[in-house]
Amino acid sequence: MENPHVLVVDNEAEIRRLVHHHLTNAQIHVSEAESGRDAISIMEHYTVDLIVLDLMMENVNGRETLQYMRSHQLDIPVIILSARHMEKDKIETLNLGADDYVTKPFSPGELVARIKALLRRYNPALRGNRISCGEFVYDRTVCQVEKPTGIIRLSPIEGILLELLIRQPGKVFTKEEIFKYVWKLERYDANSVNVYINLLRKKIEEDPANPRYIQTIRGVGYRFAQETA
Repeated sequence: MENPHVLVVDNEAEIRRLVHHHLTNAQIHVSEAESGRDAISIMEHYTVDLIVLDLMMENVNGRETLQYMRSHQLDIPVIILSARHMEKDKIETLNLGADDYVTKPFSPGELVARIKALLRRYNPALRGNRISCGEFVYDRTVCQVEKPTGIIRLSPIEGILLELLIRQPGKVFTKEEIFKYVWKLERYDANSVNVYINLLRKKIEEDPANPRYIQTIRGVGYRFAQETA
């Protein structure tokens, strides 16, 4: 994806300038908005490849912006950039359709790395085609799972996580291995792995509390069940 367009939405001008500066240095085109209302106007008139979105804003906050995007089928990857550190805030916004969550204060370099990684995963030209495992067929071009009960839409991060697991069914991956593969970062964050494993289970498991497919190997990590019968 050449010269991707990233929209930075934050009510703090200093934050917008900081992110704008680092993204411009990374050869990424940047637009800015100080409210969700302004962001929606930009999305309606221009092609946006990714959004960096604050939660606490006036004139349509981050959650309301996410709800608007998903209700209008605006399938644009979103990274939340927020001062809210509570896990419930992360889970809530991820369930609303956000793809990643970065807390303030933040490392500009790490944020740029997460943006680049998400842009790569979301670019259909960089994905192959279909991966089968048991009753599952994962279509990377549209980031969705086909199973006998229907089609399940995944976020880009959920998709790359599922792909890792189903490419080697039965293999146990440590949380650190999963994090480095999915997020392409060295600084390990076990909470991100736990959150996305739970989100993925909610989408593909009939009973997420008693998973049949994504199994926990206590003290080690996770594996995708080789036998699905």
